Amino acid sequence: MIGHDQPLFEFVTTAMSTTISVQIVGAHPNAETLAAEALDWFRVVESTCSRFDPASELSQLCNTAPAWTTVSPLLFEVLRVALAVSHASDGAFDPTVGAALETMGFDTHWQTGERRATRAATPQAEWRDVSLDDATGRVCLHRALQLDLGAVAKGFALDLAARTMAGVADCCLVAGGDLLCRGTNARGRPWRTAIVHPLATDRSAGTLEVHAPEYAICTSGGYARRTAHGHHLLDPRRPGTPNAESLASATVIAPQAAIADALATAAFVLGAEDARALLEEQGVDAVLIDARGVPHLVNGWARSTFMPTSF
Repeated sequence: MIGHDQPLFEFVTTAMSTTISVQIVGAHPNAETLAAEALDWFRVVESTCSRFDPASELSQLCNTAPAWTTVSPLLFEVLRVALAVSHASDGAFDPTVGAALETMGFDTHWQTGERRATRAATPQAEWRDVSLDDATGRVCLHRALQLDLGAVAKGFALDLAARTMAGVADCCLVAGGDLLCRGTNARGRPWRTAIVHPLATDRSAGTLEVHAPEYAICTSGGYARRTAHGHHLLDPRRPGTPNAESLASATVIAPQAAIADALATAAFVLGAEDARALLEEQGVDAVLIDARGVPHLVNGWARSTFMPTSF
């Protein structure tokens, strides 16, 4: 418990290769139970959507290609969000990059350290090779491919966790560099969020204050995960070419975390100019930091105030 104007209760676990926390402002009779249920969603989504676990539902789905397969409502909805952003971004976001990531060395389970054998995949596979049937809840992978839902699953888990805590007026859920906030902080003021400076990660590039009853902030950056071959944010439209480098990070602010998560990845790949057009069209706010460290603001939702840090 951290004492301010109101007490702040925090519950923490580890899942999806990061630290997850639930912060609840003020005393709540069911705080511990609600926090446990919220945190459990991250384990559920991870066990469903992990490409590193051969027993996960996602891995089992990839083993069926090409065929129509009935999947759980959870996996179906995560895929629906992923494909919607793929369509909106004209393929800058693409959940079929799993095999390319494995080839680059992103093939080790964060918890067990076990390496996953690279799955055979059709080189030309793309998001259009995945079809959904709303009426039956079935998915078809039309070619051999490896799905990777890492750029949307964590945000989806944040949304599910927030729904579990619908009766809590003031709270913040944090999953690594992504978060979902509701209401006000322990001082009764809007939550404030620092954005990591992608060129000097021990510093803050600035602080965000969002004027909305509930919102998510998700960041994609090339500094977070790297191998000798580069960072994990590939441009799926140009397979075999160097990683996108025109942006150093992309932070998206939106009403839902799954959308913010996926759009942040798409924005990073697109670069500042094309990302602005996409994000304004989608009605979200963003802070895009270019390779020189210069922030570019997008006000598609017009709910955010960015206060840059002076160096």
